[in-house]
Amino acid sequence: MRKLAPVIMLAGSTAMLAACGAGGGIFNRDRPDEFAVQRQAPLVVPPDFTLTPPAPGAPRPTEGTAAEQALEALFGGPAPRSRIETSLIDRAGSADPSIRSTAGDTGTNTVAKGRVTRDIIAAPEGDGQSASTVIPSA
Repeated sequence: MRKLAPVIMLAGSTAMLAACGAGGGIFNRDRPDEFAVQRQAPLVVPPDFTLTPPAPGAPRPTEGTAAEQALEALFGGPAPRSRIETSLIDRAGSADPSIRSTAGDTGTNTVAKGRVTRDIIAAPEGDGQSASTVIPSA
């Protein structure tokens, strides 16, 4: 009995390790991708029977992707802009096409915000547990 237990343990562990293999063994089978599944729209009879059939492989015009359907269900589509927002956008105008290349240029004028702002930006990250308050004397 003492020699049988290690043999059974060895055989069991060998069988479990064999199941983990990626080879073409008995445990290898094609599995469906559960994240690629989405609901299909129900079939409807079109009211006009003179419609032309869709091109093969073309997406359904009334359906859209799962992400678009989720956004539509959550947010209800794009909201109209208010008069104030439209006025602000009109006043702002359009951006210079080369703004990204001139923003980091050394010739760009910047405003010095002072020592306090520099200290805030240069402060180490953390949860603030070790933070302390210092009141300058002058």
